[in-house]
This record gives sequence, structure tokens and C-alpha cells, in this order.
Amino acid sequence: MGRTIMRQRIIGTIVGVTAAALFAVAAINASAGGSGESPRAKLTLIAPAAPGGGWDGFAREAQHIMRTNAIGSAIQVVNIPGASGTIGLGALAEMDDRHDVMMVTGGVMVGGILINNSSVDLEDVTPIARLADDFNVLVVPGDSPYDTLDDFMADLATNPGGTAVAGGSLGGIDHLLAGMLGQAAGVDPSSINYLAYPGGGEVVTSILSHTAKAGLSGYNEFRDQIEAGNLRALAVSAAEPVDGIDVPTFVEQGYDVAMSNWRGYVAPPGISDEVRDELVAMVTEMRETPEWEDALRRYDWVDSYMVGAEFEEFIRTETERTEAIVKELGL
Repeated sequence: MGRTIMRQRIIGTIVGVTAAALFAVAAINASAGGSGESPRAKLTLIAPAAPGGGWDGFAREAQHIMRTNAIGSAIQVVNIPGASGTIGLGALAEMDDRHDVMMVTGGVMVGGILINNSSVDLEDVTPIARLADDFNVLVVPGDSPYDTLDDFMADLATNPGGTAVAGGSLGGIDHLLAGMLGQAAGVDPSSINYLAYPGGGEVVTSILSHTAKAGLSGYNEFRDQIEAGNLRALAVSAAEPVDGIDVPTFVEQGYDVAMSNWRGYVAPPGISDEVRDELVAMVTEMRETPEWEDALRRYDWVDSYMVGAEFEEFIRTETERTEAIVKELGL
């Protein structure tokens, strides 16, 4: 029964997600230009998640910085949410040879590919760049009886089914961390009552409405509510303390739970070397701007720039590592 809880607690319907995806893809295709154009003239950034979440914010930050610094023009952001980004990934894989599209990707998608048995993986698209690492935080409502991480873990150990944890799509970092917390608490990870949502805004609503007893997401998706006292942060998923995040790590509190959420970009398959190099150049130029440095500080992202063969090898090893975690947790 535990595994059923983990896999089937999904908010929303497949029909709604699929319809939204088809609408978004139609909008991208409708704006397609000639094959000889440069991505600097027109570029669509796909956020494979609902508005308001981490991937959406990552794409919109890039849109703003590229426009501000004249790195590109006519840059739009399109959301294709669902299934830990794999619906967006599937759509991207069908945009063969499209020079004017990039999609946000990251650790969430790597796990989502495995959990959702996706027919498409990151080897089916073109790696562009890894840009930054983000870290998750475990939060509870401000009026929660859990004052400390130990309080929460004690309840999780005795009543995993009744200790609902909200987070992003199945297979993502939030989901894997929930399983790792169950393992650290000494219970079957698949018995955790995990509530999967398509975006960070829905996760916050679930916690504040007490639908969930706790939540996992990127620190910045919770920051305002934490500072307002509506949410209480219990632990951050970094292996070591992070500058700017005044929250102790799981490791510091005696729990062997740590995972970073890297973020970057991929492009459609079949693009020319010239288009790939141009997209890499655009992302690299963005990274070198003062506005990007400011974004790293504001969002507490850690720079992890990587392109070319190094990035391709990272994706391969990250996939192997995540696959081992999924198998170990029985997800």
C-alpha cells in the first residue's frame, strides 16, 4: 500500500496537463521562424513546470538578463508542466532541428525520467550548459508542533502514512529526498505519504492549508513565507552550510540526507554545431553579466557552470547516481 501512496498522490489530472502541454507546443510551433535564423533573433525558453516554481523562475531570470544585456531579442517563456518535466522533455525531443528553443533541465528531470518510465531521456536532446546548484529545504507550517527536525523525524518514524509531505512531481529531488528521509527515519521509503504537485505555489498552499504536515522544495520558493513566519524551516539539503541560508543541514543534525538540485539548459536534437555553439555562447555571456551574479546572490544559487563534453559526462554520471538512489529506495 505504501508504494501506491507514493505513486498515486498526484494533484490535478493527466488530461489537464496534457491539454496544457499541447497548447504550449502549438504556441511554440506557431511562432517558428525560418531555419536560417540565429537564436539571438528569436528564442523560446521552455520551463517544463507550472508558473511560480523553480524552473519557471530560472527561465524568466534568463529571459530578463538576456533582454537587458542585448544577448538576444524576442525571448519568450512557455510553460509545459507535468511528470517532473518529462512532458516538456518529450515535446522538446519532437522539435527536431529547431534552432530557436532551449529548455530548462536539472536534477528533478533526471529522477522524473526514471520514476515515470519516460520513453525519452536526456540523451535524446542536446546538452547546452549546467549553470547553478540549488538546495531544498524541509519546512512545516508556522504553527506546527514540530519545532525541530528531530520532532518531525520521530513522527515520520512512527506514522509515515499520516505524516504527509508535499513536494514537486514524482521522481524529482523533492520526491527522492522524501524517500531518503523515510530511510533515515527507519521506515520503508515507499510508505511515505508524498503529495506531488506541478509547481512550488501549490506546494506552499498545501502546507499552509495543513493538507500536508511538511513540504520540500527549493529554498527560494519558501523564502518569503519563512521570513513572514508562516513557514518554519527545519533543514536544508546541502552537504555543507550554504552562505545566505540560515538553516542547518540535515547532515549537521545527524541525518545522512544530502542532495543538490542542479539547473541548466538543453536544446532539441538534430541542431547544427553552429546553433549549439551559439546557444552555449548566449548562456555563457549571460553568466558573465552583473545581473547573473546578482541572481546567484538573490536566489542563493551556487555557480556550477559546465558545458561541452564535461556537461555530457556529468549528465551520464548523474543519471547513474540517481538510478542507484531510486533503486535503493524502492521507488
